[in-house]
Amino acid sequence: MLERVPKRVTLYEVGLRDGLQNEERIVPTGEKLELLGALLAAGHRAMEVTSFVSPRWIPQLADAEELAANLPERPEVRFGALVANARGLARAKEAGIREIAIVLSVSDTHSRRNINRSTREARDAYVKLCASALNAGIRVRGYLSTVWGCPYEGEVPAARSVELARALFDMGCYQISLGDTIGVGDPAQTERLLGAVLARIPLAAVALHLHDTHGRALANALVGLQMGIETFDSSIGGLGGCPYAPGASGNLATEELAAMLERMGIATGLDGAALINAAKLAERAVGHALPGRHLKAVRAAGVAGVTGEGGAGARSARRAT
Repeated sequence: MLERVPKRVTLYEVGLRDGLQNEERIVPTGEKLELLGALLAAGHRAMEVTSFVSPRWIPQLADAEELAANLPERPEVRFGALVANARGLARAKEAGIREIAIVLSVSDTHSRRNINRSTREARDAYVKLCASALNAGIRVRGYLSTVWGCPYEGEVPAARSVELARALFDMGCYQISLGDTIGVGDPAQTERLLGAVLARIPLAAVALHLHDTHGRALANALVGLQMGIETFDSSIGGLGGCPYAPGASGNLATEELAAMLERMGIATGLDGAALINAAKLAERAVGHALPGRHLKAVRAAGVAGVTGEGGAGARSARRAT
């Protein structure tokens, strides 16, 4: 069953954007930068740091320009930002962002609630937006949301997800991240969806973005690994949710996925003890406990190394160098 599991995977950190946008507390820019520094210290080389959208809709990320202006000079690190329209792209470009992300919902109702456009309207607008970004030398990553199910429409046809994933790929998105926005997926459904998408999209261009609402995110990630997926979105401490998806809980926790991968002998380049420190910092920033189970287990043990997993990723980092 594990013959296709990759020897190394990338965990694309989304806590600073997808995580913090769902928090009641507006985290000050300085605290965000402190958390970003902790994530870099843990070994992250790919992360989404903010969103250039209207602060009226996402006030938690109203400091996008200020945050971008204070990003460290780390040419080996990919700092991405979400944009929703041409104005957002112009802001990101002005701020010096070299990688953007766009989000397209499989569900028409979710699309209207999330970005105030139908799925078709959003898809058509993104064709021009992607061309503009690529012409400016900015890489584009695509999110496909509500792939496993929609909070408003229920289960969505797999064929529609495949069609829209291909549309994002044809626009020039270097990677399409398939999102289980409300965390309803199960391993059998994940296998079917991935099989259908991979019949139309190259394996290297597919990532998984899993939410852990029902505690099945790791099981779905394992299916992805078995099918050769090499990039997984994750959020430190399990931060996250979706403001426009009722019932959606946090993302798959970075430190939790990293710990499992370490035990499987799969390199991530991440240091597990440093991830735990970053997760604790994230908790202080948002002012409440985070749902990551590995974080809770390490805290209960009292010392990071007691469980045998607190240092997860350290050996992976050494193998990867």
